[in-house]
Amino acid sequence: MAARSSQTESDGFSAEERAAMKERAAELRAEGKKGARKADGAQAVLDRIAEMAPDDRALAERVHVAVTATAPELSPKTWYGMPAYANADGKIVVFFQDSGKFNYRYSTLGFQDAANLDDGDLWPVSYALQKWSPVVEKKIVQLVKAAIA
Repeated sequence: MAARSSQTESDGFSAEERAAMKERAAELRAEGKKGARKADGAQAVLDRIAEMAPDDRALAERVHVAVTATAPELSPKTWYGMPAYANADGKIVVFFQDSGKFNYRYSTLGFQDAANLDDGDLWPVSYALQKWSPVVEKKIVQLVKAAIA
């Protein structure tokens, strides 16, 4: 049996998925360092948003403003290279995934298990986001308020 070379594809992960895992490893190393983590996290989020394509960047900026204004107790940080917002325990509550991250046709606003969105036995934890509007902003504010309640 021939040995696998480093040139062959890994165990089914796409290049984008491998890049996200590398970003997460770098984030974990950075979190282990002393200092003003919240300020560093906020700057990392802003830097990541600045790297996005124009349409994604516009959405991410609006999401960032809506989340930080609605839930100032959440700490901005990157999570797998995505803008995310964590609770006091450091658990991710909400995140924004730009469409370019995995070559999707839409950006995603997602919630992790720390979000209090439970509604019976079935509830959405991810929302496709294509354009910003007052209706979209109102829905995001409602979801973030519920998530931190």
